[in-house]
Amino acid sequence: MSTVPVDTLSSPAPSRSRGRTWLIGLLLLAAAGGVIWYYNLGQRDAARPPGGRGRFGGPESTPVRVVTAEKRSLDVQLKALGTVTPLNTVVVRSRLDGELIKVSFTEGQRVEPGQVLAEIDPRPYETQLAQVQGTQVENEAKLKNAQADLDRFKKLFDEQLITRQQVASQESLVDQLRGTLQTNAAQVQNARLNLSYTKVIAPIGGRLGLRQVDPGNLVRANDANGLVVLTQTRPISVIFTVPETDLPAVLQRFRAAGTSMPVEAWDRAETNKLADGTLQTIDNQIDTATGTIKLRAQFTNADDKLFPNQFVNIRLKVNTLVDATVIPAAAVQRASFGTFVYGVKPDNTVTIRRITLGPSEGDRVSVTKGLDASEKIVLEGVDDLTEGAKVEVIPEGTAPKRPIAPPRGPGGRNGRGGGGGGPR
Repeated sequence: MSTVPVDTLSSPAPSRSRGRTWLIGLLLLAAAGGVIWYYNLGQRDAARPPGGRGRFGGPESTPVRVVTAEKRSLDVQLKALGTVTPLNTVVVRSRLDGELIKVSFTEGQRVEPGQVLAEIDPRPYETQLAQVQGTQVENEAKLKNAQADLDRFKKLFDEQLITRQQVASQESLVDQLRGTLQTNAAQVQNARLNLSYTKVIAPIGGRLGLRQVDPGNLVRANDANGLVVLTQTRPISVIFTVPETDLPAVLQRFRAAGTSMPVEAWDRAETNKLADGTLQTIDNQIDTATGTIKLRAQFTNADDKLFPNQFVNIRLKVNTLVDATVIPAAAVQRASFGTFVYGVKPDNTVTIRRITLGPSEGDRVSVTKGLDASEKIVLEGVDDLTEGAKVEVIPEGTAPKRPIAPPRGPGGRNGRGGGGGGPR
């Protein structure tokens, strides 16, 4: 029978001791974590957004900023995307073949109609003019001589010294020379016209683009690239589209107001207004592929803020609401039942006011139902508000004791729904 060493039998005791030590340590850590959690919970309860209950369960008033609904006129506008389009664009080309000897413009320069832009070597065309002028002088002398002969022939015919046929032949020669002189006059006029074409002038006023040909090059008549592109920018137009469903309202106002229908052009971010203009015309057919119709507005563009082919946001005024109830769009909240605002009662409690929205203008929106002018509504601090909650109205420019939850875009939190304490 074998024997077991004593130290082997007594070894499990230290292992059990170490296990109990680890267990006790874990329990202590869990207890410490519970204490910390309870402390933090108390802190959150004490600092939770106003409008709920404090650490000891008592009601608290929520600091809010309010705004008063007002009666005012509100412009009803249609928004659309548009492209700045010049009223006139000309590719300046030479009408003659020849050497480009001079360029009289700077790239990007503004020019007026009739201003000389370039010059082609005029010497070949001066020579052509001199040739046709010489031929004209020669034929004028021939006509003068033939006319004198005709006068003599008529006298001799009266004295019965020549026949009638000779007089008729001389008359035909005079008429022939007169026709030749008319041809010579047209040739002289054409030569002078060609000579004038050696100076390339601006057909319209506008802004020049980049030069396409350098001096010293031979240019040809009606070259596809031309010498330079000239674009009219004052005035300038914007072409934009509106849905066909909005066409009746636009037509009604356009027929009543004509070209005085105001249009505004804004930048891509709709933060800066670029120009004010008027609606000029409406296209004669609807695009069946998109269900939209094109409109053209014209702008004076004196400061050149509108640039050809630039994309802009258009606001077309189609109506004006008089004495509409208007509130900031940031005060509007949304829930499953629709849109609402928090109205502030005289006893500084809030109530949910269901409203019906109308047209909007910028950061203002009209209310067609559910709210009267001069009523106070909550603008900031709507988080965790509930029906009947007590509020503390903070005057504008006064710092509250506790932070106010700012509005997070039109329509409520992050622009998606109502405040945190709204109806559920």
